[in-house]
Amino acid sequence: MQFEHDDETGVDDTALSRSDARRRADSRESLRAQKRDRQRVRRRRLLITSGVVASMLVIAMVATYAKLNGNIDRLDVSNMVGKDRPTPAGNLATGPLNILLIGSDVREGDGNEDYGTGNWEPGQHSDTNIVMHISGDRKSVTMVSIPRDSMVPSPVDCDGNAPVTQWRVHQWNQNFNTGGPGCVIRTLEGNTNIFINHFAVVDFSGFKDMVDALGGVPVCTPTAINDPKAKFALSAGRHTLDGEQALGYVRTRYSLGDGSDIGRIKRQQAFLSSVAQQATDSKLLLRPDKLLRFLGAATSSLQMDEDFGLGPMKDIAASVKNIGVDKIQFVTVPTEAYPKDTNRVQWAPGADELWEAIRTDRDLGTPAPTPTPTSTVPLTVTPDEIRVQVVNASGVPGLAKQAVAALAVQGFDNPTSINGDGATKGATIEFSGEHEEDARTVAAAFPGATVKKAETNLGSRVRVTLGVGAPDVVAVPNRLGTEPIPTPTLSSTPATSGTIQTRKADADLCS
Repeated sequence: MQFEHDDETGVDDTALSRSDARRRADSRESLRAQKRDRQRVRRRRLLITSGVVASMLVIAMVATYAKLNGNIDRLDVSNMVGKDRPTPAGNLATGPLNILLIGSDVREGDGNEDYGTGNWEPGQHSDTNIVMHISGDRKSVTMVSIPRDSMVPSPVDCDGNAPVTQWRVHQWNQNFNTGGPGCVIRTLEGNTNIFINHFAVVDFSGFKDMVDALGGVPVCTPTAINDPKAKFALSAGRHTLDGEQALGYVRTRYSLGDGSDIGRIKRQQAFLSSVAQQATDSKLLLRPDKLLRFLGAATSSLQMDEDFGLGPMKDIAASVKNIGVDKIQFVTVPTEAYPKDTNRVQWAPGADELWEAIRTDRDLGTPAPTPTPTSTVPLTVTPDEIRVQVVNASGVPGLAKQAVAALAVQGFDNPTSINGDGATKGATIEFSGEHEEDARTVAAAFPGATVKKAETNLGSRVRVTLGVGAPDVVAVPNRLGTEPIPTPTLSSTPATSGTIQTRKADADLCS
């Protein structure tokens, strides 16, 4: 076999090219190995750096949380609220929540000394009182304002264990002066049977700081304001107020309208609507710098119950994050002139409907359900054996006659009606002697009525007293005859639209 040679050395060209290829391959592999080593070093360094950064972020978050949580002043009010409290309707996880928000007019302490003329009583008063009701389904929020001049039964000396029967009528904001938030909660729960889950108190200085942290809040006033007592002046029109100006705006009272606290509440509600809009428009929750500044301002001026820290606040905030401003509404407790002092007010009958809606977690636009009988024990006395007298104590003319007609078609023995003195609530069935079974049959016609023994002798007659919120007559199980019950045309429950006015948080500022 013949081989070809390039030259006289006798080196095989093919072998040479293979050797060069191996050297080049080894060189490339070496470069790749070095690159992999450098990448491993960089990744290791990056992991170490990332770990340090993550650790620093965690430490910062914990420190921030601890700082914010430490800013809050805690107060134990368990002794003041007593043990005779309503049953809670919910908790942070499920059911409705009621949080009492109090604006204190204290003029002592850093940032609070410069307000007022000096003609004020020592201590603190709750100039602003709002019950924030968060619905059980977390789809709406109702803010109920309580006028500070309301005259309501209150525990004497704020004794949390004193029975309600021993309470005396006081002006609402005196409760905070006498016993702080615990006394306010006890008074509120005793008058409404609504359980307050948490409370928060903010003073003048804290209010200003929170407004400033939001970057100011827009307001609209149809007339110019000049209120020396509030140290505040503002021209008519739209304005964006800083904290100092906003405080003057919400405190202004005597220089606008009729100078009443009710008028001031309306301005406060409009302002809070603007706050809700501003917090949404500025994307507060999406700006950590703004959020921390706002939380820092808020927590530095808050006084809360021992169980209401940043953790529960965060949980509540998370549960209502999908509630838009159109699902937040403001309402004021319906009031009327207080007979003994027309400069004060008392809660009007419509307040009962409002508190019932809050208590049962019912939307104010939804009618109250008709009560149903709770007893399943068979009735032993037929209507024709029972004499009934219906007393009208509702303030609605003709209501008792309407009930008499509905009883008569069911066979009751010639029922009669009279007008009562004053006004009561609901329906009350009274009997004397051995006529309790008679009263049970009558009570079946008035779902939810209270049955009790009369203090005076009624003989064989059963007395029905119809007050505000009394139910319409329904058919009793052992009724006589088949004639239908007349359709009621009168109601003792005040209409929501006539007595309770709401303001949506998304309403125009100038409305």
